Amino acid sequence: MSMKKDKILVIGACGQIGVELTLALRKMYGDTNVIASDLREEHDLLKGSGPYVSLDVMNKEMLHVLVIRHNITQIYLLAAILSATGEKNPLLAWHINMQSLLNVLDIAKEEGIDKVYWPSSIAVFGPDSPKETTPQHTIIEPTTIYGISKFAGERWCEYYNHRYGVDVRSLRYPGLISYKSAPGGGTTDYAIEIFHEALEEKKYTCFLSEGTYLPMMYMPDAIRATIELMEADKSKISVRSSYNLGAMSFSPKEIAAEIKKHIPEFTISYEPDYRQQIADGWPQSIDDELARADWGWKPEYCLEKMTTDMLKNLAK
Repeated sequence: MSMKKDKILVIGACGQIGVELTLALRKMYGDTNVIASDLREEHDLLKGSGPYVSLDVMNKEMLHVLVIRHNITQIYLLAAILSATGEKNPLLAWHINMQSLLNVLDIAKEEGIDKVYWPSSIAVFGPDSPKETTPQHTIIEPTTIYGISKFAGERWCEYYNHRYGVDVRSLRYPGLISYKSAPGGGTTDYAIEIFHEALEEKKYTCFLSEGTYLPMMYMPDAIRATIELMEADKSKISVRSSYNLGAMSFSPKEIAAEIKKHIPEFTISYEPDYRQQIADGWPQSIDDELARADWGWKPEYCLEKMTTDMLKNLAK
């Protein structure tokens, strides 16, 4: 593939999505053309793979200087405080999740940035949204500060697109599962923890009840969806808030049964905590027909295929 002349800034590159997305973008655009940034120390998997900058996205001036100095043409904003963590400090979560987005959107408008990516989440849906095959356009009344900030962010994205022509694109991620990077304080983190505990302890205590169905996605699918959306022709993007995105749905009981096929002695117990209430307000499955129709989205991994791949890679 010929290298493209874009200069990409990934903000929050050391997070759960950021690490793998940065590496994938570097393969596509060339190592030196993708600048990774985060408040944290550089992630081990990123070291030596391309440029890294320490950045506080809340410092708009610093961000603006960085964008100009490096002739940035695309920004991926992944920095956020997630659902479970956000409930512990709602005002901080609101401030960081909103102001970081507004800083990026405003700089994108001023500097004529080609494309901006910002992730939303199934957390935008609330208890009054349809639970099964939740449609793109439906009742959206989130009850967590994370969901509220994501819903507000979707409105800002659409506003900046319609009012100023900023080409900002977004996906409503389901729960994301990865073996490369640690979970980031979300309500679906159990689906990563369970694999580690199955291999190390042969048992796991789940913080959600056994029948809690949630939409999930394996990280390779999430990375591919993100890149496919960003590579799609502008004329194909009909949703300027955030696209529904689906892959699979399962409960803790089902993922445990799948793991037992590989580790027969594995056992699971259930001690639901405050995260159960968050999960109960979310969809059980997602209707993503617009993503499929507009830019050809199609997931590759089901529960069985993902479980095999997760255990194989974690056991290395």
